[in-house]
Amino acid sequence: MYATRCVIPVIKSPKDYQVYRISPNDTNRLAIIFDSINANTSLTCCIEIFDVGGQTPPNRHQWAVEMFFILKGEAIAMCDGKSATIKAGDSLLVPPTGTHLIKNTGSTRLYTLTVMVPNEDFSELIRSGIPSELDAEDMVVLGRFNALMPC
Repeated sequence: MYATRCVIPVIKSPKDYQVYRISPNDTNRLAIIFDSINANTSLTCCIEIFDVGGQTPPNRHQWAVEMFFILKGEAIAMCDGKSATIKAGDSLLVPPTGTHLIKNTGSTRLYTLTVMVPNEDFSELIRSGIPSELDAEDMVVLGRFNALMPC
């Protein structure tokens, strides 16, 4: 038997994303797509944008699984002392408790679709950071190059 009510999905585009740097000296920005606040579910889904040479600090999660899908660029992923080169089209899955980092090794910005389940206070950490914005280069990568143009 099928449900009799239809749930309208939440649809967002890059102009709707809230963008932050977690701390002033960070070399990556996180553009929140969905999280526990705006989607009322325990996940964080964002576009992570790494400056040339940028990286995340080494970090680990007690319960969460984190997945990175490389949209553009190339990087080195390190987890528990092992490293691998990753590039556009590759996916990386980090299990709970794995100490990991991603470092942009390319000559352009690195873009990843980053998903963490459950949230484990990740989106709250991001939102406690410094507000930022997507620029024209970001919008080209995200497929909305005309979104910054006046009507």
